[in-house]
Amino acid sequence: MPLVTTKAMFEKSMKEKFAIGAFNVNNMELIQGIVEAAAENNSPVILQASSSAIKYAGINYLMGMVKVAAEEHPNIPIAIHLDHGPDFETCKMCVDNGFTSVMFDGSKYDFEENIRLTKEVVDYAHSHGVVVEAELGKLAGIEDEVNVKADEAIYTDPAQAEEFVKRTGVDSLAIAIGTSHGAYKFKGEARLRFDILQEVKQRIPNTPIVLHGASTVIPELVNMCNQYGGNIPGAKGVPDEILHEASISGVSKINVDTDLRLAMTAGIRKVFVEDPSAFDPRKYLKPARELVKETVSHKIKDVFGSANKA
Repeated sequence: MPLVTTKAMFEKSMKEKFAIGAFNVNNMELIQGIVEAAAENNSPVILQASSSAIKYAGINYLMGMVKVAAEEHPNIPIAIHLDHGPDFETCKMCVDNGFTSVMFDGSKYDFEENIRLTKEVVDYAHSHGVVVEAELGKLAGIEDEVNVKADEAIYTDPAQAEEFVKRTGVDSLAIAIGTSHGAYKFKGEARLRFDILQEVKQRIPNTPIVLHGASTVIPELVNMCNQYGGNIPGAKGVPDEILHEASISGVSKINVDTDLRLAMTAGIRKVFVEDPSAFDPRKYLKPARELVKETVSHKIKDVFGSANKA
């Protein structure tokens, strides 16, 4: 199966009330672990790359690996998505190089400027058969080139969300309801504003909703990193049960980044501690890849509900 847009998978997710995992990638092992888990669970999947990941891997290498993954697993829908596109030029580059979905993140701009810039990306992408995600509201935290202080975070206004979608023609919308980027999402009890999500869905029922900053920061992976020499104190994410509630309450796409980084790091650290003589990358990257696969499989089956939805 060739790479697809998110249009059909989102339509199914809204109808059947499940979410699709969007997993950030920047190397071969991540791509393999994610897609193998999706294939074994008969789940649609979104591979996504930020502009910094593209700079790291190179867009041709990245697209080459993603295309091979799609060829080797023809029975599941796979989309390739630009995460947090910072400007029109980056979005255009991805459209021109075969991405099937792009995000323009204009959340740092005021409402009218966000609309203007998003519409520019939508017009270009749609003319090339590519779908567009945008963001309204600001999530706190740090992820790659996104850095928003906690006191600058802003919840999404449902009325603005309705106007934004009408005026831009955007295909999906990332909203801010209390998630945040990075491994340190909450100091106290984790809570999301499901009242905002509910009103947004009432106003734009046919628009897929996206959650960024929604890694669980799986405690077992944090502990494993620390057990084998890491130092990640106080890391805390969005609990699986809250993400599951979001997946059956109208969220169609949930982004996962930190959990996969933790899985890769934990797997590699374990090998180096248990076998200090290890120097063959295959020896330490293979168990890291397996841990990524286990993490993705857990998300698909137990959290997002996308197993057997391909």
